[in-house]
Amino acid sequence: MPFVRIDLPQGKPPEYRRTVGDVVYEAMRTTLNVPENDRFQVISEHAPGGLVIDPTYLGIERSADALTIQVTLNAGRSVELKKAFYRAVADGLHARLGLRREDVFISLVEVPKENWSFGNGEAQYA
Repeated sequence: MPFVRIDLPQGKPPEYRRTVGDVVYEAMRTTLNVPENDRFQVISEHAPGGLVIDPTYLGIERSADALTIQVTLNAGRSVELKKAFYRAVADGLHARLGLRREDVFISLVEVPKENWSFGNGEAQYA
């Protein structure tokens, strides 16, 4: 059910992009109870100037490697689950890619279940 958009600076190798997607998917599975094979991701690279991320907002020092992750998912998960997801993604990207935790921006967009169609012109969750 989640749909993930990952935006990162241009120039990362394919393995890097794949690992970012893997970490996000694994974190969704372990913290947000996302079903197996429920993986829908768009990973986009942006040239300099095409990805605007404030380098100091809220006192967090971000580098040129900062990326954004937006997850659209069904409404209803607890704040505790969301916090566990944020932590799992930041920790996973740090452990597997050396990405600084400060460089991980995550946004969750919650929608009602009837707002999904996975194919065939049907609302599978409605």
